[in-house]
Amino acid sequence: MGVVAEAWRPPPQLNKSGGGGGGGLWKWWRSLLSGGGQHKRSVMWWKWVCGFMLFSLAVISLFTGHVVSHLEWAQQLSKRSLLVWDMSRKEPIDVWKSKYSKFFYGCSDRGNNFPPAVQEHKSNGYLLIAASGGLNQQRTGITDAVVVARILNATLVVPELDHHSYWKDDSDFNDVFDVNWFISSLAKDVTIVKRVPDRVMRSMEKPPYTMRVPRKSTPEYYLDQVLPILSRRHVLQLTKFDYRLANDLDEEMQKLRCRVNYNALRFTKRIQSVGMKVVKRMRKMAKRFIAVHLRFEPDMLAFSGCDFGGGEKERAELAEIRKRWDTLPDLDPLEERKRGKCPLTPHEVGLMLRALGFANDTYIYVASGEIYGGEKTLRPLRELFPNFYTKEMLTNDELKPLLPYSSRLAAIDYIVSDESDVFITNNNGNMAKILAGRRRYMGHKRTIRPNAKKLSALFMDREKMEWHTFAKKVKSCQRGFMGDPDEFKPGRGEFHEYPQACICQRPFSYDKASTDDDDEDIPEEVHNNTSSGHGHLSSVDNERDEVFPD
Repeated sequence: MGVVAEAWRPPPQLNKSGGGGGGGLWKWWRSLLSGGGQHKRSVMWWKWVCGFMLFSLAVISLFTGHVVSHLEWAQQLSKRSLLVWDMSRKEPIDVWKSKYSKFFYGCSDRGNNFPPAVQEHKSNGYLLIAASGGLNQQRTGITDAVVVARILNATLVVPELDHHSYWKDDSDFNDVFDVNWFISSLAKDVTIVKRVPDRVMRSMEKPPYTMRVPRKSTPEYYLDQVLPILSRRHVLQLTKFDYRLANDLDEEMQKLRCRVNYNALRFTKRIQSVGMKVVKRMRKMAKRFIAVHLRFEPDMLAFSGCDFGGGEKERAELAEIRKRWDTLPDLDPLEERKRGKCPLTPHEVGLMLRALGFANDTYIYVASGEIYGGEKTLRPLRELFPNFYTKEMLTNDELKPLLPYSSRLAAIDYIVSDESDVFITNNNGNMAKILAGRRRYMGHKRTIRPNAKKLSALFMDREKMEWHTFAKKVKSCQRGFMGDPDEFKPGRGEFHEYPQACICQRPFSYDKASTDDDDEDIPEEVHNNTSSGHGHLSSVDNERDEVFPD
C-alpha cells in the first residue's frame, strides 16, 4: 500500500544556477550597459535603419494618402507590456476596488493527470484528525487534513472540532459545515467517511494510535514517519492539527487546498441563511459597505504583549490572562509596537479609514467578539463612522440559537465580511489571513491590511501634524497593503493568505482597465452612495509563528 503513496513524493528541485550560456548573456548585457564600442556601433546602425524605415513610410503615405504608422496599435502594445509598472505607479487609489481585479480569477480545477481518489477498501488506513483553535484556525487544519490524507492515500474521517479551546464551544463538524457537501464535493480527490466502520474497530487489537506531528511538516515527513504507522495500525489520529503541513507544496496539492477551502467547506444552511440576511440588510441601507474585523478581545491583547494605554489596571488584567501560555517570552510593549506587532485600536482603525478617504457617511459592519473595554473602546470609532452595525444589531430572533456557540457566531461574521465590498482588519490573525486569501481567489476584492510598522509611528506623532499631512502619510504607507494583485511577493506569506497557485490571469486590456470608474479614485474624501430600497519543518511545537490566536 505504501508504494502507492510514494508516488506523491515531490520531484527533486532542478539546479537553477546559471550556465555558460547565461554567463555569456550577462557579459553581453554588462558590456552593453558599460558602452562597449562594438555595441555602440550596433546601436547607431539600428538607429539608422529605423530612421530610414520611418522616412520610407512617410514617403509612401505622402503618395498614397494612407496613414500606415498605426500609432494607436503601437501604444496599445507598449502599454500592455507595462502592466506591472502601471499597477505600481503612484496614481490615486480607488478605496473600493482595484482597477486590475477583473483580470484575475480563481482557478483550482484538478489537472488531467491528477489520479482519482483511492477507494476506501484499497486505502492505507483511516486518518482521524483533531482540529485545534477557533473557527478559522480549525479551517486551516481541515483543509490541510484533506491534503495529508491524499499524500498518505488514506481514508479521511470527518475531522473533529476543538471543544477545549478558550471559547469552550462544543459544536461538531456538522453543526458548522455542510458535512454531506464536504464529502461529496471532494469524492474525486479523497475518500471521506463520517466514522470508522464498526467492523474495523472490532478487528483492532489496540486503540487508534495517537500522535502529534511537528508544525509545517513536509510531505516527505508524512511519508517517512506517519505512513509506516498508519499502514501498521490501520487507524491513526493526528492531534492539535493546525498548521501541520508545509506551506510550499506542488501545484496540484495547492489547488486541492483551494478546492477544500473555497468550495468544500460550506457552512450549514442555517448559518448561511442568517449570514445572508445580515448582508441583505446592510445592502438595503447602503449600495456598498465595508467590513471591519476587530480583534480586540482580552485574550488576543494579552497574547500580543502590547500596551494599549489603559494603565496599571490594563497591564495587570492582561498579564493574568497571558499566564495561559506557558512558553510566551517577556516582551517590551514599546518595541512590539515599533515592530508593528500590536493590533490597531478601534480608534486607530477609524483614523486610518478616514485618512484613506472613507467619509463619515460610509456604512461599516464590525465583525468582532468581546471588545476589551466595551463601549468606551468602541466610542471613538462610532463617532468617526455613525453608520456602525454588528450582527447583533441586524438580527432579531435569528441569532438566538447561535449565541452559545462562538464558532457559529464567527461564521456569521465570516460570511458578511466575505460579501462586503471592502474588508479591513486591525490584526494579522487567522480570520484576517483566511479571508484575505479567499477574497484574492474571488477576484481580488478590496482587502486592506494595516501597514502596522509604519502606521504605529504615525499614530504616535499624529498630534504633531495637521490632518492633511497625516492623511497624506497614511495613504503613502498603505500603498502595497490595499489588496491589489501586484502585492504578492513569491516565497513570502502563508498559502492560505496568498493562494497564488490558484489564481489565474486573463489577457490584459489597457483600455478596459483605464476606462474603469475614474470618478471613484480617491479625492480627499469618498462619500458612500446610499439607497433606501436596494439590496520550513520545526520540532518546536509551540513556536510563535502566529501573531495572534484565533
